[in-house]
Amino acid sequence: MTKQQRFQNIIAWFEDNRPIAETELVYKDPFGLLVAVILSAQCTDKRVNMITPKLLYDYPTAEAMAASTPEVIFEYIRSVSYPNNKAKHLVGMSKKLVNDFDGVVPDDVEKLQTLPGVGRKTANVIASVVFNKPAMAVDTHVFRISERIGLTTNSRMRNKIVVQVF
Repeated sequence: MTKQQRFQNIIAWFEDNRPIAETELVYKDPFGLLVAVILSAQCTDKRVNMITPKLLYDYPTAEAMAASTPEVIFEYIRSVSYPNNKAKHLVGMSKKLVNDFDGVVPDDVEKLQTLPGVGRKTANVIASVVFNKPAMAVDTHVFRISERIGLTTNSRMRNKIVVQVF
């Protein structure tokens, strides 16, 4: 089977079995998804979905979270991986949203990446899921599986990952 045929078979499977690709994170607005995605790094979506309702009920906006402290946010998120760093990122991200973006989550990947705790993958998730932009959230697992099934050849460069399909 050629790489092209393998690719077409995989796309056909997803079209039949998962026609709507969507996140398992539960959210109500762009800020809520941004918080959830930051928390989801090296943590399960199930765990994030358990803690975000209370956190986002008490801190529903960037303004509200920016007025808090990492120590207070830590108490809400203590059960996720790396809660100390994530608490700092959430408060810092919220402050930057308020100061630089009037409390509104930007729709631009480059602007999103200026927020504390937001890297390329997180920015791409927000851009694609919330703003329906053509962005791909690709992580190590996607690369490993894509290589294993023969879809990609990848070369990693400093801060950039290049993937060639076909």
